[in-house]
Amino acid sequence: MIWKTKNREFDLSQRGLIMGVLNITPDSFSDGGRFASPEAALERALQLEEEGAAIIDVGGESTRPGADPVPEEEELARVIPVLEKLQGRIKAAIAIDTYKPAVARAAIERGAEIVNDITALKEPEMAKVVAETGAGIVLMHMKGTPKNMQDGPWYGDLIPEVREFLRQRWLRAIGSEIDPLCVALDPGIGFGKTKSHNLLLLKRLEDLRAEGRPMVLGVSRKAFLGKASEEMDLEQRLWGTLAVTSLARKLGAQIFRVHDVKANVEALRVADAILAE
Repeated sequence: MIWKTKNREFDLSQRGLIMGVLNITPDSFSDGGRFASPEAALERALQLEEEGAAIIDVGGESTRPGADPVPEEEELARVIPVLEKLQGRIKAAIAIDTYKPAVARAAIERGAEIVNDITALKEPEMAKVVAETGAGIVLMHMKGTPKNMQDGPWYGDLIPEVREFLRQRWLRAIGSEIDPLCVALDPGIGFGKTKSHNLLLLKRLEDLRAEGRPMVLGVSRKAFLGKASEEMDLEQRLWGTLAVTSLARKLGAQIFRVHDVKANVEALRVADAILAE
């Protein structure tokens, strides 16, 4: 299984990847405000890379439940100085976590190789940006928007609905001349889902596979882990995150978006070794 980005190819047939989170935001649920300056962001990115992150995911807009959208100009003002600081200093692939085409294009011009789009090409111009630049693209399922996604999310039949959404967005991508090998899919854990929805999606990951493409999973420190483990302190949710990383690797996920890179890398490598036997 190959996943192509603008500048490289990841072979995911035997080993999974860790994507380290780098939020350039004042209001992200876990680390808002900690890495807002370019200097702090560079230091954090170098740390994530040293700990084993193959991808650094840079985001300038919080997508936590209830978050308000950020104007394009503000998002650019947050991420562009950071990306310019990272250029030439980071060997890991850089992803830009955005659904705005102008932000994606500006980021790719400054070294980003992957677009992590929580709206899965809802904006038609985004497909054009990805196709023209050859960037990798993560297409994620979300019900609603970050502002309202947790306002009583409901599904008639969760697994088929999420799987069909991902299949349709995959068809949109290749219909827009995006290289099929550049596409990865994300079921959107926590994005318009209850605790029960999230747990069922994780239990049925194998049923969510679409078109043989890599699966990205982002569960790090999320609220449903706290509810499942009865641990409300989000700084203590590492152990629940590691449990998901290990189990989900067996169930077919390849790319794990996390805050705590070192521990998740170790868990993933052990899972890879077991699966290789």
